[in-house]
Amino acid sequence: MKKTIASILIIDDQEDILFASKLYLKKYFENIYTLNNPKNIVELLAKNTIDVVLLDMNYRIGFEDGREGLYLLKEINALSPKTVVILMTAFGKVETAVEGLKSGAFDYILKPWENKKLLESVKQAVDKSRKNQRKAKDITINDDFFVGNSEIIKKAYSLADKVAKTDANVLILGENGTGKFVLAHHIYSQSERKRAPFVAVDLGSLNSNIFESELFGYAKGAFTDAKMDTPGRFEMAQNGTIFLDEIGNVPLHLQSKLLQVIQTKTVTRLGETKARPLNVRIITATNLNLKLEVEDKNFREDLYYRINTMEIVLPPLRERNEDKIPLAEYLLEKMSRKYGRDAVAFDKKVFEQIERHAWKGNIREMENKIERAIILCENNLITVSDLDLDQITAYDENSDDIQLSTVEKATVEKALLKNNNNISKTAEELGLSRGSLYRRLEKYNISIN
Repeated sequence: MKKTIASILIIDDQEDILFASKLYLKKYFENIYTLNNPKNIVELLAKNTIDVVLLDMNYRIGFEDGREGLYLLKEINALSPKTVVILMTAFGKVETAVEGLKSGAFDYILKPWENKKLLESVKQAVDKSRKNQRKAKDITINDDFFVGNSEIIKKAYSLADKVAKTDANVLILGENGTGKFVLAHHIYSQSERKRAPFVAVDLGSLNSNIFESELFGYAKGAFTDAKMDTPGRFEMAQNGTIFLDEIGNVPLHLQSKLLQVIQTKTVTRLGETKARPLNVRIITATNLNLKLEVEDKNFREDLYYRINTMEIVLPPLRERNEDKIPLAEYLLEKMSRKYGRDAVAFDKKVFEQIERHAWKGNIREMENKIERAIILCENNLITVSDLDLDQITAYDENSDDIQLSTVEKATVEKALLKNNNNISKTAEELGLSRGSLYRRLEKYNISIN
């Protein structure tokens, strides 16, 4: 029997699973790789073209919620978009399975598996990988996304198109769900670096203990599990673009290390002394107001100016009212294609609710609701109930914010009274900088005469 020329990677912390699956699959496929430590996946993907990954979802003893697997799935999708992932777990939950499929997994297999079912799933995944590779050759850039007609969003993308032609560092600001990743990838796809790697890193999800090893790489023996020299994300983005999301969440003591890499355009792996030259375009993003973070001494001013050669602000959906309905229709078409549903439409009552809803989660919230509706709807008609918009969140329903502001104002006034309107002592008692206290005085119209 002739083997299929394909590379399969199996990741599991149980040696018997690795042995059994490799023994079976090597009868049918040319190259079988195994890993018992998911930390080594970056190095393996950097050195090999992998068609299909069989990915276990649980690694730590006592944790069976599949979160590690979902995190690794996103990492693989970012590092090797053409690779197809099949999730494996002995603790099958429908919710985890659906979340995995929504995040880009091709299939979901429960352990112990039936060999025939496993083989069929891997064969289909190899076919999918081949299609992905053909598409990549036929379409150099697939920048399929919704911009909108509102002047505020067109201005943001116009600015992005201008800066894309340069090598300037870009800072993207915006609330959660406004499309910061999409804009970053758009800048990359319009740049001269579009044929080099685009590496995305969610800094908010990186534990401080692994921050340096993940970003800068490490040498063999640098720590207990460092069994081979491993490049970090910056090196993986060489000649391309690195997107550092949630830059505002990086702790102060690590900001200096990031600043050094940006300033020197070199990176030193953990456990080494040799500085390696970098040629990388840096795009960062955050939902925080970094100017205020700088004033409050939570973010380094020198790092802020290094990453902020050009600043682009993405508006929240509530400021793009004319884009809500067209965006919903675009997302409906996108999800219809994803799930193979034809002629799906919105009920007329849906449009009114879409316009009235506050969409505090912005585009991400709308996309999630529409994807849910595509799965639930019957007779190809999406109702208000399918979209979970029976009870909408209106713009004026901010009683929690009002209550919080009232409490904060009262706290500031009480502290001022206690300290005889002494700004320095009041700020110290409240744990604020003088600048932060002054902003709150202005916000709540508090007089200190």
